[in-house]
Amino acid sequence: MKFGDIKWAQHDGAPPAILMTAAPRGESGVSLLRTRFAKAAYFNGTAHQHLIFLQLSPRQRLNCRMGGRKLVHEPGYGALAICPAGIDCSVDSEADMDTLLLTVDPRRLTLAAAEADVPQGRLNERLSGYDAELLAIVKRLVAETRADYPNGPLFWSEINDEFMSRLVDTHMSSPARPSRGIIGAPTLQRIRDYVTARLAEPIEVAELAGLAGRSPFHFTRAFARSVGMTPHRYVVHLRLQAAVARIREGRTRLADIAAETGFSDQSHLSRWIRRVHGVAPSDIGL
Repeated sequence: MKFGDIKWAQHDGAPPAILMTAAPRGESGVSLLRTRFAKAAYFNGTAHQHLIFLQLSPRQRLNCRMGGRKLVHEPGYGALAICPAGIDCSVDSEADMDTLLLTVDPRRLTLAAAEADVPQGRLNERLSGYDAELLAIVKRLVAETRADYPNGPLFWSEINDEFMSRLVDTHMSSPARPSRGIIGAPTLQRIRDYVTARLAEPIEVAELAGLAGRSPFHFTRAFARSVGMTPHRYVVHLRLQAAVARIREGRTRLADIAAETGFSDQSHLSRWIRRVHGVAPSDIGL
């Protein structure tokens, strides 16, 4: 699992043992990696993903650094550390260490923040702490992974959405001075309402730019920074949400759902479901 310029080792200089990995199909934006370090642990690097560390070992002494901040402490089971993408961080210990590392795609977290009305929210650095609710959500992700997704193909994604929401609600902050180059929450809501009311119709970027009072060029750049995807991709995102909801209701043929939600045909909708959710349309209702 490659997620940045990372070096890690245990007492003998070898990488830690990998006990479990999970990178579900589709575009959840979250992967899990459970590791075990023998006799000592060393981790150092800068990732292009957000890194969420959860300690699974008993209380032990850790020497931690994140950016210019340092901390020597003795956290216990369930301790949490958060290293945002692009921040240099390290940890070392002179004992056995079990950890669960979650990597989060910054674009997916940006989308989750925007949809929670926190456009351009910033994930906070955290050297140490506890979050019992986040830990409980992650344990459910792990249980589903170990059991090979017994509750259906989309259940893992639903838990993942809870995980993202918890990060946004508890571990992100809004910029002290909102940038003029972002799409604010009221504008994004206007865009969302506009698209939702016209799912079956062609929607041009110029129409959405007009709602924001910007030129299409500047709107597209600002939108991607604020929401984590292009305007066109966001329209597809909203259409797919509506299509999946209709499929789960089970009252309409897939071809009709495709037409109602703006996809060119049944195959077009099926391809997007497979790309985003990693399953066939027939699996959606399971």
